[in-house]
Amino acid sequence: MARFPKGYVKPTSSCPGCLAWGDFRGRLCHTCYMFGRGHDAAECAGCRRVQPLKWDYCRLCWCQARLGAKTVDGQLAEGADVRERLAAVRHQQLFFVGIAAAAGDGASDAHYRRRPTPPARRKGGRRGPPRKPPPAPAWRPDLGWRQPPLFEQIPRHFGRLDPADADLASPWLAWAKYLAHRLAESRGWGRNIRFAVNRGLAIVLTGHVEGDVIWHTEIFSPLRALDLPVGHIITVLEEMGIFEDDSEPSFEHWLVGRLEGLAPGIRSEAERWTRVLRDGGPRSLPRREGTVWLSLNQVRPALLEWSNRYDHLREVTRDGVLAHVKTLHGHQRRDQLVALRSLFTWAKRQGLIFRNPTSRIKVGQNEYAVLQPLLPEHVERSVATALTPAARLVLALAAVHAARVAQIAALVLDDVDLGNRRLTIAGRARPLDDLTLKLLTDWLDHRRRRWPSTANLHLLINNQTANTTGRASNHWISAPMRGQDATLERLRVDRQLDEALTHGPDPLHLAEVFGLDEKTAMRYADSARALLEQAAESGFSRDTRQGGNE
Repeated sequence: MARFPKGYVKPTSSCPGCLAWGDFRGRLCHTCYMFGRGHDAAECAGCRRVQPLKWDYCRLCWCQARLGAKTVDGQLAEGADVRERLAAVRHQQLFFVGIAAAAGDGASDAHYRRRPTPPARRKGGRRGPPRKPPPAPAWRPDLGWRQPPLFEQIPRHFGRLDPADADLASPWLAWAKYLAHRLAESRGWGRNIRFAVNRGLAIVLTGHVEGDVIWHTEIFSPLRALDLPVGHIITVLEEMGIFEDDSEPSFEHWLVGRLEGLAPGIRSEAERWTRVLRDGGPRSLPRREGTVWLSLNQVRPALLEWSNRYDHLREVTRDGVLAHVKTLHGHQRRDQLVALRSLFTWAKRQGLIFRNPTSRIKVGQNEYAVLQPLLPEHVERSVATALTPAARLVLALAAVHAARVAQIAALVLDDVDLGNRRLTIAGRARPLDDLTLKLLTDWLDHRRRRWPSTANLHLLINNQTANTTGRASNHWISAPMRGQDATLERLRVDRQLDEALTHGPDPLHLAEVFGLDEKTAMRYADSARALLEQAAESGFSRDTRQGGNE
């Protein structure tokens, strides 16, 4: 499709299909475009033009035939048949685009029409007929005594069910619609989502009886093929207590791939350790899934190397660990050694090994480099990338208030106090500057216009979370700045470093302003002190050179 430059206005012209004169955007007027989508092109039996035909005649001939079948007052003559007048068409009466009334056979009239009077505006500003009343209250059907099934439930094939054959009189469907209406009111589902959810429930609950269980693997593919919101439908089924999630978690797929290539004995021991990290144990708390992924990824290179020589972890010696870590340097050595120490400590506690080969191997002190401030051009490029109200607000929260991505995603509406110009981030109230206040107001206006019925209390929402109560993902929050030199994390670090350079390298001040722990505050203070000393030395050297030249 041709693209016109911004501000281009297509001149008034004639439609090649119906020869009507007027303003329209495409090559054809809208009615001819829709007429052509439903009919094949061939030579017209009346005007001999190659056009989309309906019963061997083009749309222009249909317009003329319908015009000839009308009386003086513009109404169809009694007993008149438009199809009988098609063969008698010998001329064409042209008309203007946009003022012809649509005919019942897919053509258009050649007479002017008057716009119908819009229906009276109802109270509340809504036109048209009244809304459909909400479903009547319903509860779980009590069908009395029933014969228990003789065999286990046979898997149902929902993909073979035609939506037109759904049982709309089912009491289970009435209960589901009532629950769906309550969820829609509490979560702000729009009209299209409500209709799609009710349609999916009608398909899933057709033939449902007491005791049946609906499994995730049974309904996911059929509902997805019909482009229905599977997540919202599952929410209603879970509320009814008749749904079971039998889908395999993504963690299991990831774990199988990460353990591939290991010796069977080492594989089973590493798998047990990974599951203890995720689920916890008698003496250990469960870790976050991201921490579990990182830990297994750190020990995997060493386990792959040892799988070529050993069958179990108890065969690994201290010399083998030292030989492996000698090939590593910097943070890579430190991270892998910490993960290996966790693995062998767990194995020693479980009695899988006789001696911990990582004991008394020093990890070493992690020497942090001096933090460097961002260059102005890097910040300017990130500012130019923030094009949406949400992206501009996220940029300000990171660059002005030094908020982390997870803290930004967790903000709720109650954290915003526009009257007192205060914003609470991670439990700490901060004053709102003029820039953040303007960006926050712009985002709230956009949020109210874009999702007026949402029940999500989080400050930042998108198309996915507007119909739920959960927060936006960290990936969505940081997406606009991804790939830039000044990412959200670097902007946050630069803001804290700038505070240390402006007000002096005082760890107590940084801890009070940003809520940092003592080690992090001391790191920023040390970096600021080093930068200030470098600036002083470079200024002293410049003054000395200038004095010598004089």
